[in-house]
Amino acid sequence: MANDYTIRFSIRTVQGFERLCDFYLGNDVMVSNEIFSQLEGSDAVSESDALHIDFIESRHGLPLNVKIKHCSLKQMGRNCEFMAKEIFKYRNMVQG
Repeated sequence: MANDYTIRFSIRTVQGFERLCDFYLGNDVMVSNEIFSQLEGSDAVSESDALHIDFIESRHGLPLNVKIKHCSLKQMGRNCEFMAKEIFKYRNMVQG
């Protein structure tokens, strides 16, 4: 069974972090790592961060957070645009 990769955007609420959206990347670890590494944000995560980006690997259906970044609201907007563009490009040009 191949591992699957997802990038999840989350926001801090009074109840804790809540999922805003998931971007499913498929099972290519090299492409998934490359996309995550190009996202804007900081690897230095602190308790006061309000916006998180999680790189999640699912092994046998069980999710595992591999890497985390935090970002500003403007960075998150640019990251969403980047994710949509990269996934479109990968699905239509690389895999096609």
